[in-house]
Amino acid sequence: MVSEKKPLLSSEDTEEDQILNISLRPGQIEEFIGQKEVIENLQVALKAARKRKEPVEHILFSGPPGLGKTSLAHIIAHETESRITSTSGPAISRPGDLIGILTNLGAADIFFIDEIHRLPKVVEEFLYPAMESFQIDFVIDKGPYAKTIKFNLKHFTLIGATTRAGLLTTALRERFGIFHHLHFYEVEEISQIVRRSCKILKLTADEGGIYEIARRSRGTPRVANRLLRRVRDYAEVKEKGKITQSVAEKALSALGVDEVGLDDVDRRVLRAIIDFYDGGPVGLESLSATLNEETDTLLDVVEPYLLKIGYLKRTPRGREATRLAYGHFQKAYPKEPQKELFQKS
Repeated sequence: MVSEKKPLLSSEDTEEDQILNISLRPGQIEEFIGQKEVIENLQVALKAARKRKEPVEHILFSGPPGLGKTSLAHIIAHETESRITSTSGPAISRPGDLIGILTNLGAADIFFIDEIHRLPKVVEEFLYPAMESFQIDFVIDKGPYAKTIKFNLKHFTLIGATTRAGLLTTALRERFGIFHHLHFYEVEEISQIVRRSCKILKLTADEGGIYEIARRSRGTPRVANRLLRRVRDYAEVKEKGKITQSVAEKALSALGVDEVGLDDVDRRVLRAIIDFYDGGPVGLESLSATLNEETDTLLDVVEPYLLKIGYLKRTPRGREATRLAYGHFQKAYPKEPQKELFQKS
């Protein structure tokens, strides 16, 4: 067993992180950096809805954590001058909780549900008529005393965010009129985000320092802002406050974030596959048990980036480390059995 250690780049932010993330969040759609196609399509949808004087259609955002799904929901509320009510799938455990929220929504209000794929099934079923006909039928009592109460709702806009669109039921997915998948950012885009955050936080950083933080940020704005704050702390304590490339390299190396953005958990995952399972394939549950990590952490936080940079691949039999992963640890990539048989024949 590998000892338990919380990942530096965990999807769970501290209270300080959450407050600072809000302060760094873009307030208008023109301030949003990256996701060009998504932004262009959203601008069209928002302008069309404004022209018709109608609420925006229900929107679903999918993609790995930290790419801006929550920020976009708040931007849409700002652009439409609407009030936004935010919650998450696990927080709504009973139909009564959902009904209480929906009945308090005003016309054109935004209802944002993060981790919408984790809504309980019994709660999700109440969303169907609410999204489609803006009505809810709630049954009270049982047997001959059962009564149905109909709630008429104002025309609201539901914005859902999910890291696993594949777990959404077809019935729920089809009730969204707009669907957008958010992709990892390019280093240049992350550099723009870090530069903007430096300005907001009143930090002094040169282009080398900004680039070093950007290229180790896993293509994720949330991670970039988190690393920027840690580099800021290092610069204030051990340097003269200015973030240079040298300072950023020292700070991020001390944090265990390497040149391609892998942290301790990423490396433990790859080493486990390479050393314990001979490069794979290995099932997710077995890998989770070996590392003493939650499967959700592996699926939502670790795997998406490792897949993106080509260090990991999924097969019908499980996860496998690629030639690039072996090269990262300076290990020889084992020959494929099929090639050996072919050469012998």
